[in-house]
Amino acid sequence: MPNRITTIGFDADDTLWQNEQFYRLTEERFVDLLKDHADPKALPARLLAAEKRNLGLYGFGIKGFTLSMIETALEVTGGKLPPSVIAEILAAGREMLGHPVEPLPNVHETLEALAGRFRLVMITKGDLFDQERKLAASGLGDFFAAIEIVSDKTMSTYQRIFSQHGDGPSRSLMVGNSLKSDIVPALAAGSWGVYVPHALTWSFEHHEKPEDHPRFHEIPDLGQLETLLRKIAG
Repeated sequence: MPNRITTIGFDADDTLWQNEQFYRLTEERFVDLLKDHADPKALPARLLAAEKRNLGLYGFGIKGFTLSMIETALEVTGGKLPPSVIAEILAAGREMLGHPVEPLPNVHETLEALAGRFRLVMITKGDLFDQERKLAASGLGDFFAAIEIVSDKTMSTYQRIFSQHGDGPSRSLMVGNSLKSDIVPALAAGSWGVYVPHALTWSFEHHEKPEDHPRFHEIPDLGQLETLLRKIAG
């Protein structure tokens, strides 16, 4: 069967474990720190603009987020940011780097059921040390045949990974909560894409659903993945 799926890629943050909630909580703390210096309602947009501006320099992850908070704070205070506030922002970033890893529902059971029948590959972007820490703390590492921590997720990323660790994109499937990073480029590479929505997804990752694409599917949580795979197999 030339189209039989042999390899499954999994996003990590907010697909296997909680992540965005820690960014949201830290952003609330950041807004509270600067509420006397700028309009609290405008601060999230200012911070998001800094994050987007800095992606090419710092990449995705907590360290870049922390630097963007400091940059935004300096901007809104006209460069007169009190050292105590900088210290608070740095402390918030360190706390994020040490947050506990909380796997999402049905993750362990699903990976355990699939690991013996498919090659599982974790494909995640972000800071190398932080992603390695979270993987180790999750206890999920043994289910994966390969771990790929990349600077970004593009069509060529999936073509390379699924060719290196699988039987090519056409026999591979990508699972994730980000349409922009996990699904659309994987479909463009020739893979299947399974969207698993998360209640909190960074606005930068939003994208229209490619609902007309024949290889696009959506499930409410990972507990439905086995059923979907049987459906795809016909």
